[in-house]
Amino acid sequence: MKGPFAFHLDAGSCTGCKACQAACKDHNDLPAGILWRRVCEVAGGGFRRQVEAFTHDVFAWNLSLSCNHCERPVCAEVCPTGAARRREDGVVLIDPGRCMGCRYCEWACPYGAPRFDAARGVMTKCTFCEDRLGEGLPPSCVAACPMRALDFGTREEMAARYPEARGFPLPDPRLTEPSLRLTPHRDAARSEAEGTVANVEEVEP
Repeated sequence: MKGPFAFHLDAGSCTGCKACQAACKDHNDLPAGILWRRVCEVAGGGFRRQVEAFTHDVFAWNLSLSCNHCERPVCAEVCPTGAARRREDGVVLIDPGRCMGCRYCEWACPYGAPRFDAARGVMTKCTFCEDRLGEGLPPSCVAACPMRALDFGTREEMAARYPEARGFPLPDPRLTEPSLRLTPHRDAARSEAEGTVANVEEVEP
């Protein structure tokens, strides 16, 4: 399969088990504190009293996110050394040999994908498991998902089958043209008005 590639997430099928997150961390041997893929919990609603009883309209769903290997990668646009680059197959990589750890890419990325490795003094990020792609295998996160909520394919194939990834808590896709498609959760519309990311302390750097 030839790129550019794109991820797809079926938010209605994701249970938040974090198998994708664990598989990514294991495959890439990431140190403590660095996540290239993380699972955000979007929650909202509440309880209200009705006479002598309480009812609720609570909702919660999960959003698995990594680098989206954007068509317009702002991380590469702001990188002063050219360490961040987008290959012909659409995979965006950071060359640790050229990275000076200025963290401009981290600040510029609206998805918070680049992560700083303080021990090495360089930025790191999802590589779309380029080594597995080269062997004709899916990325480790896709392979590990027990619900098949994560999928990948060519950007054209994913765009033809699934809608844009937009809505809370995602930024406007026009900013970077991400290679991410999303089948929204049934409560996605409610999340726009009353949703919050319930596990911020877990998913933020």
